[in-house]
Amino acid sequence: MPSLAAQQIDSIHAMLASGQRSLRLERHSLVLWGVCFGGLIALSNHIITAQQIPDPTQRALAWLGLMSVVLGTVSLLDWALTRRAKHARDEFWSFIHRQVLKVWWLLLAAGVLATFATFFYGGGYLVYPLWLVLVGLGLYVHGLFSEQAVEWAGGLLIAFGVCAALFRLDVNTLQCLAASAFGLGLPLLAALLERGEVRPVWLRAANLLLWLAVVLGAPLLAQHLADASQPAPAPLRSLEQWEHAPLQRQAVRLPAGLTVPVRFDVSGDLFAPSAASVLPLVLRRPVEVLAEDGRLTGAWRYPDGRWRGEPLPAAILVSDLRAELQPNAGAQVHARLHVSMTARDAP
Repeated sequence: MPSLAAQQIDSIHAMLASGQRSLRLERHSLVLWGVCFGGLIALSNHIITAQQIPDPTQRALAWLGLMSVVLGTVSLLDWALTRRAKHARDEFWSFIHRQVLKVWWLLLAAGVLATFATFFYGGGYLVYPLWLVLVGLGLYVHGLFSEQAVEWAGGLLIAFGVCAALFRLDVNTLQCLAASAFGLGLPLLAALLERGEVRPVWLRAANLLLWLAVVLGAPLLAQHLADASQPAPAPLRSLEQWEHAPLQRQAVRLPAGLTVPVRFDVSGDLFAPSAASVLPLVLRRPVEVLAEDGRLTGAWRYPDGRWRGEPLPAAILVSDLRAELQPNAGAQVHARLHVSMTARDAP
């Protein structure tokens, strides 16, 4: 008798749980969105770049159009496949499912507009953390009405985005993390969905640890391989030697105290373009750069350090900008500029 009563109580709990988590997140949805997000992030360094479209306004519009078309197409495809799957199971669109979809589309629209705005107002470093947080919020809301695994995965994506910005990971690591979280994490999550099965807590925890190992292992492995792959040795020469007799491939040391002119392409409705728009900056410490055929390869290092492949410089922040008018100096614009070699050095 106690056994029968326990079975009845378990059945009641299962019915209550199924009623509370009535939304069914289809596996094909996670696969489609994972491939979409992961593909866009992986190809972002090769399509619609500054070399292909120098004008930032045109580049921003191109990215806006690409993201709108890709995300819109995937949304329609996801809708059609979900509708077919529900029709095959003789199910209907619940009120909760329709509202959750509206939240998902709203989050996608916010991500697209925020990415578009970074071309004009800065903050491009936060694009990957932003998308991690937005997609994580979407999954978390889905998980509240479907399965705990989706809820947990959404919370972890939010944590990834916040921690990535908090600890100031470099851009390459951010890109690998976001591509792995979407391109690998979402399809793997689709494979781990329970679909109404009652699984013990230890098995759910094991699945979560597996998901974490795959999502975090891929960028860690990529970072390790990138750090291990150093350029072939090249003769080290001073800047004067390079200017007089440049070699086909060489490392050039820029000494501390060197004045480096930074040229600005000025646009807008206040200042006119001028050849004198040059800001002379002085190196605080020596830096070595790798040059091939008279061009920089993008690799740099501090003396006796490891070669790095991040952009040079990695972060430029204008924290203060104000206009001044003085009797002796005339009209001036005072700016507080912070230039760092790595994102971790940013204030």
